Amino acid sequence: MPELAFFSGTMDCGKSTLALQIGHNRSARGLQGVIFTRDDRAGEGKLSSRLGLVTEAVEASEGMDLYAYVVAQLSKGGKADYVIVDEAQFLAPEQIDQLARIVDDLDMDVFAFGITTDFRTKLFPGSQRLIELADRVEQLQVEALCWCGARATHNARTVAGEMVVEGAQVVVGDVNRPAEAIGYEVLCRRHHRKRMTSAAAHAGALSPDVLPVNQV
Repeated sequence: MPELAFFSGTMDCGKSTLALQIGHNRSARGLQGVIFTRDDRAGEGKLSSRLGLVTEAVEASEGMDLYAYVVAQLSKGGKADYVIVDEAQFLAPEQIDQLARIVDDLDMDVFAFGITTDFRTKLFPGSQRLIELADRVEQLQVEALCWCGARATHNARTVAGEMVVEGAQVVVGDVNRPAEAIGYEVLCRRHHRKRMTSAAAHAGALSPDVLPVNQV
């Protein structure tokens, strides 16, 4: 039976890599898919992985009807056996409903990949709707790590290395941006709660207020 599957996790846990792998495996078996993405780090109409892999995709812009797009492709004689959606957290709830309709009415598997919560630990509307509708929700097993070595469970937005908790929900950035730019970092819950980024921890370690450790 076709299904709507949602693969979720923090940033840097391999979601886009898995999306590319699923597409590759099905392509090797002669299947053709439609790949949607939204606000990918590599630019419009791209699905990219931090490992350096990239493929062309359809930019799922605001207000776009994803179901109608797939139907139009089929009506023009195109072939589509499955749908992959990366950065699904950025989609509107009604677009998630359209993905469910692709599964139910067109008998296609839909594989959606996205972050569950934003930098404020609030659910993205697209991710919330996926959790509500998906036939299967899977937490990716590749663990992203906090700077302290613990399992990272939260996404933090940083400006000049300092964590911020206010601002627009969607600001495109990456975990590899320069420290002075808007970027993102994955943290464990303890350090997210304390707003302790890797830069803050490093600065604290170098602070003259830190007590010296006597060498024996």
